[in-house]
Amino acid sequence: MSIVMTGGGTGGHLAIIQAVKESLKEEDLIYIGSTTGQDRQWFEQDKDFVERYFLSTRGVVNQGIVGKVTSLLKILLSALKVRKIFKTHQVSVVFSVGGFASAPAVIASKLAGIPLVIHEQNASIGSLNKLFKPFAHTFISSYLEESPIKAYPIKSIFFDNARIRTTVKTIIFLGGSQGAKAINDLALLLAPKLKAQGIKIIHQAGQRNIDAVNKAYKDIGIEAEVFGFTTHLAKYMQEADFAVARAGASTLWELSATALPTLYIPYPYAASDHQYHNAQFLVSKDLAWLMRENNVDALKVMALLDKDLSIVSHGLVEMVEKEGSAKIAQKLLEIQKDI
Repeated sequence: MSIVMTGGGTGGHLAIIQAVKESLKEEDLIYIGSTTGQDRQWFEQDKDFVERYFLSTRGVVNQGIVGKVTSLLKILLSALKVRKIFKTHQVSVVFSVGGFASAPAVIASKLAGIPLVIHEQNASIGSLNKLFKPFAHTFISSYLEESPIKAYPIKSIFFDNARIRTTVKTIIFLGGSQGAKAINDLALLLAPKLKAQGIKIIHQAGQRNIDAVNKAYKDIGIEAEVFGFTTHLAKYMQEADFAVARAGASTLWELSATALPTLYIPYPYAASDHQYHNAQFLVSKDLAWLMRENNVDALKVMALLDKDLSIVSHGLVEMVEKEGSAKIAQKLLEIQKDI
């Protein structure tokens, strides 16, 4: 019997799958995702999966009527293909992290009567996860009191790299692999002030923005380590003493596991404003700072760098539970055993 892992489109979803499969090394794992989004970039060459399937699906929201109908038709046709995949691989349980890429496998799990486990990354539940929550065997969320597992699935390297920060010698700007213009602009605006204080800059500018951002730094005579997509994010986070980042769930929890104090600037157009609610979860515990994109204040950002960061850093260590990935993996194996 095998376990299907599905979902994606964005790195936030895919990071969950990457973390949980660390604890399922002895199992036959199948990945089902989409040709749209970052799925192939993450998993096409990943040998932890015995098979990987990328289906021609796309999102339904933010489209016109014709686009919605076309997307739904693609999802339904893909769900029929997935039923055949389930039979071929004798699938025993489906683990979904949400996103449009998960829709065919989630629908097929219900058609085939296969137990479905859903993990919701965000404080505001995504539309697909909300739709299928009543049909899930198990629904997991670090933000819900009733969740059977509260620990967030994070790769162990982020915990291994945790250290307490006190002063800022290195700052990291994280706009995600696609980049974030507001964070790029802020980094370049602050760069002269950071240089004057001897603070090193690490900057995830986005794959398509690397050349332009590198040139901008060169034009103002400042050295910075600039990158787009990377498999070494844990190393960069470990090196930094302070972060400015979007508030996607996986990024937020990885930064927290690393005990890295962070100013969050949520993506303002995220569905249900979920990045704001993710960040607010930490801000309400006095473990992070938050600024809306249209209200970023460079002077206030610089003032944060003068704070004693040890209180927040210690607080993050105490808040973040370990073994989230292992606990989810164990739940999948328990369901598989009970079939």
